[in-house]
Amino acid sequence: MKLFLVAFGVALVLYAAVCCLLYYKQESLLFFPQKLPPGYRFSFPVPFEERWIPAADGTRLHGLLFTTPDPKGLIFYLHGNAGSLTSWGDVAPVYTRLGYDVFMLDYRGYGKSEGTISTEKQFISDAEVAYEHVKVRYHENQIVVVGYSLGTGLATWLAAHYQPRLLILQAPYYSFQDLAQHFYPWVPGVLLRYPMRTHELLPQVKAPVVLIHGDQDEVVYYGSSLKLKPLLKPTDRLITLPGIGHNGMTETLIYQTIIRGILSAPTV
Repeated sequence: MKLFLVAFGVALVLYAAVCCLLYYKQESLLFFPQKLPPGYRFSFPVPFEERWIPAADGTRLHGLLFTTPDPKGLIFYLHGNAGSLTSWGDVAPVYTRLGYDVFMLDYRGYGKSEGTISTEKQFISDAEVAYEHVKVRYHENQIVVVGYSLGTGLATWLAAHYQPRLLILQAPYYSFQDLAQHFYPWVPGVLLRYPMRTHELLPQVKAPVVLIHGDQDEVVYYGSSLKLKPLLKPTDRLITLPGIGHNGMTETLIYQTIIRGILSAPTV
């Protein structure tokens, strides 16, 4: 009995230590940025402009604006949790071919953007500042907010607080808390400093919403979208991509066919 109590005590201490580590080191587990040198030169097959945007605290955020000769509107694109615009920029032609300009933001610590992500409030604020930046050039009824994976929580927050023409979420999560507990049920949800509660924000979105999710997604489980579906308005949609996983969704023919139909329709 004594040996059992000692073993239990050691396990409890180790569990507490792991939980403490997870709480204070979350950024290294959630964000995987690729840092680019200030003088890095991008190369893409479509025209683009580099944009520098001052965040609320003065940190300089970096973005790319891909342009078309006579744009139908703007795709405001919020990318996933790894890499930088040097790779995410490769998806821009999917949208420029359809006649849309595309703005992409690198989060703090990603690409040429300065600083590091330290709180959820800061993370959201940076996306809001970038959105306000593009609103100077594009009216909101021309803006389509697109979020991919990590970016879906930010995209939903923007659509809930602003009035874009359309919200498109690729592989959205119900919340970060839900996603963490799906894969790591032994971790208390209260430890997550980035809950990213998409499910609470989605009912506040007045714009049309389209969820697009591969049913073989191994990163953001497909059930996340199934749980979000009851929160959609009657005219909103969940589109399932059969046999599609998490990475490379935009490059698939089925996604490009679907997005062409969505963006060419007068209403969703």
